[in-house]
Amino acid sequence: MTWPPPFGTELSGSTVHLRPAVPAADAAAVSAALDDDRVWQHVAGRPSDPAGWEARLRARFAQGLPWLVTLAEDVGGLAAGSVVGVSCYLDVSAADARLEVGATTYAPAVWGTRVNPETKLLLLSLAFDSLGAGRVQLQTDVRNARSQAAIARLGARYEGLLRRHKRRADGTVRDTALFSITAEDWPGVRERLRQRLER
Repeated sequence: MTWPPPFGTELSGSTVHLRPAVPAADAAAVSAALDDDRVWQHVAGRPSDPAGWEARLRARFAQGLPWLVTLAEDVGGLAAGSVVGVSCYLDVSAADARLEVGATTYAPAVWGTRVNPETKLLLLSLAFDSLGAGRVQLQTDVRNARSQAAIARLGARYEGLLRRHKRRADGTVRDTALFSITAEDWPGVRERLRQRLER
């Protein structure tokens, strides 16, 4: 697998545009877009201000690559050009041809819209078709039924639970639901996502 993506890579669909986040420049917009308690119900490590977001985005570069998600058209009452979230490549192992798509957070106004499936289609297409990934994994808190349903709708295969995997923001320990898409699965997943976006 090739890593990292070529410098200057940006990903565009009809609904979203993705580019690598610039921590200092993007922190304030991300902080404003995701300043909603609902976003953090099942996600630990909520930054309290733009400085916290800048640090979080910098840390994501150490693990992989954070992508800034902006709207290419009006969605959910938000105008084209609005920052609506972040999704990341994480846990990258070029030697093993695998990575994770995760740490995805969106403004609630775009939940249930085309934003997530198109974002995932763009990120998965880059991973499998350009970078040569053999496996992409996705994971979420076992209590986060909305996220698990969204991952399953992508066509990812459920692989099981990682028990006592991570600490939640409230101090409890979470089990993590693990999903994956392999290179062999990808053509069917891609077609399913394309058909979903055409409807």
